[in-house]
Parts: sequence; structure tokens; C-alpha cells
Amino acid sequence: MKILNKKIAQHKSSVAWLQRQAHDPYVERAHKEGYRARAAYKIIEMNEKYHFFKNGQVVVDLGAAPGSWSQFVAREFPKSKIFAMDLLEIKPINGVETYQGDFTSDEALRWLEQKLNLPHDEIGGGTADVVMSDMAPNTVGHKKTDHIRQMVLLEYALDFALRALKHGGTFIAKSFTGGTTNDLVKQIKEHFEDVHYIKPPSSRKDSVEMFIVATGFKG
Repeated sequence: MKILNKKIAQHKSSVAWLQRQAHDPYVERAHKEGYRARAAYKIIEMNEKYHFFKNGQVVVDLGAAPGSWSQFVAREFPKSKIFAMDLLEIKPINGVETYQGDFTSDEALRWLEQKLNLPHDEIGGGTADVVMSDMAPNTVGHKKTDHIRQMVLLEYALDFALRALKHGGTFIAKSFTGGTTNDLVKQIKEHFEDVHYIKPPSSRKDSVEMFIVATGFKG
């Protein structure tokens, strides 16, 4: 791959990233199958293992941009209602309602609450079947700091899921490896029948990301 931007070419990490992309089978597969990002295969692999998606569900996709997770759900389960949100713009996807904004803001939460017709600040009694979060902070390269920032986003996503999910629902969320993860997993286990902490095959080996898959919401 020839790098035309000289500033990028001079940056070793950028060069390594571009070279990795050029030789990544998941990138090539995503291009062939029409997915916007290789990340689609993370949710595909998790669903193949735990079978949490069904047609006709209500699905919330947090940290959705560029939209490959929502793409998969809309393509394979076309009767589902999907609401996707991200700070970045999400280009239109058939069958998906999108919102550009900060999930932690009151405005964004109000949008989701209205779309899902949620009661205010109540655990249980929600209308969503699946809440999935691929949210991640802008990393600074300091492992402890990056982990803390990720845990804050995960806690926001969990708090929302506890209000948004109906009985039996599923919560999927990105996590980073680190000390406070076990405490949060314990908290999640209080509300779900089964909780799994996994790294899908399509997640790069050098990545610190893991995913929590919690099924059977108890309220």
C-alpha cells in the first residue's frame, strides 16, 4: 500500500496500522460483504455463540458509528426496530433510526427514552430486547487511565440497560482488561441469568478489548 500523505507516512504507528489493515482478512471480508467496518464480525461471532438476536426485536446500538453492528441486525433480522447512537455521524441504514450526540447527555437519553417509551429512572419494565454498546473513549496510551475511562462508559451503558431492557433481555458491552472489571461483572451478574466475558476471534490479539455478554435480564 502506497501512503500518499507524507505526514502519515512519517508516523510509524500510522504506517503499522495501514499495513495491518491491508493484510487483515476481516477488513477484506467486510469489504466483500458490504459491511462498513470489520467490527461487524465481533457482533456476528458473539451472536453465533449465544444466539441473542431474533427477528422483531427492539435493539439499541450505543457507540454505533460507522454502523456495522446495526447493519448486521438490520440485514439479518429485518423486522427488528433498531436505534443507533454515536458522537460521530452514522450514515443512513435502512431500518435503523440514528442519533448523533453524546450518550451521556440529557438530550441523547431523552431521545432514547422517547423512542423506547421508557419510564423514568426505573429498573425493569423496559421495552428493549437488546442493548449493545461498542462505546470506547479516546485512548491516551496510559493503560490505567484508558481502563478507567472505559469503565465509566460501561457503567453508563449498564445503567441505561437496566432501565431499557425487558425481562429476558440481553446486554452486550465492550470492556477493557483491568482490575475494576471483575467488580462490574459481579454487579451485572446480580441482574442477569448468564454473564460471559469473552474476546471474539475477530478482535485483534493485541487489543485490550473484551466483551461482556449478559443474557436473561431479571430486573
